[in-house]
Amino acid sequence: MIDYKAKTYEDAIKVIEELGLLPLASLIPGYPSLNSITIQENWHSDTEFDPWIWRTKFSSDGVAGYGKFIKKKSILVSRQLLPYIKLVLGHNESVEERYFNGNISKEALSLYKIINQEAGIDTRALRVKAGLKEKEKKKEFENALLDLQGTMDIVISGIHERRNVDGEKNGWSSTSFETYDSWTSRNKIAVIDMKREDAKKYLLAHFSKVCSNESLTRFEKIFG
Repeated sequence: MIDYKAKTYEDAIKVIEELGLLPLASLIPGYPSLNSITIQENWHSDTEFDPWIWRTKFSSDGVAGYGKFIKKKSILVSRQLLPYIKLVLGHNESVEERYFNGNISKEALSLYKIINQEAGIDTRALRVKAGLKEKEKKKEFENALLDLQGTMDIVISGIHERRNVDGEKNGWSSTSFETYDSWTSRNKIAVIDMKREDAKKYLLAHFSKVCSNESLTRFEKIFG
């Protein structure tokens, strides 16, 4: 197993492209994460070497799909593997069909419709537009976002920075969302015509070349 290291943003891009999938934090036994391949002191340093800044830059630059795709954990997926991961983790039915069949919540449907209409909408604005601003509705909002990311209907497309009247950063930044279809179309990600089982075989063949047997076994469980 290669001991991956990334000191710069460009280094991390190479790792993502080689592995195909990189969790932000430890998720798969014996498998790298952005946290494990970078220097801990650089996290939250607000410098060009800060992996916390990179995580959304990968997505905004079109380098990798980003979202809480697996086990509600943040994952980066290369452009090459993204369509295959979507086939395996995604759903055959549309969001609307899943709602009418009772498989997703009203909140998830509402959020999806808003994100579909306003690509790049940030979390604060999304919560207000969905009518979920109240404190007691926070959990419903968060669960709906997780559900939509888990089936890769939406991705994190970047960060919205809060600024004051002088244009200076003011307060915490918030995550921006976009539908998977919008993000992949905008970034010219190939659409593949393949059955789910064939996509799964393709992915396992890929990961058999870049990870240990222990990691591969976990991938088999993740991909069902």
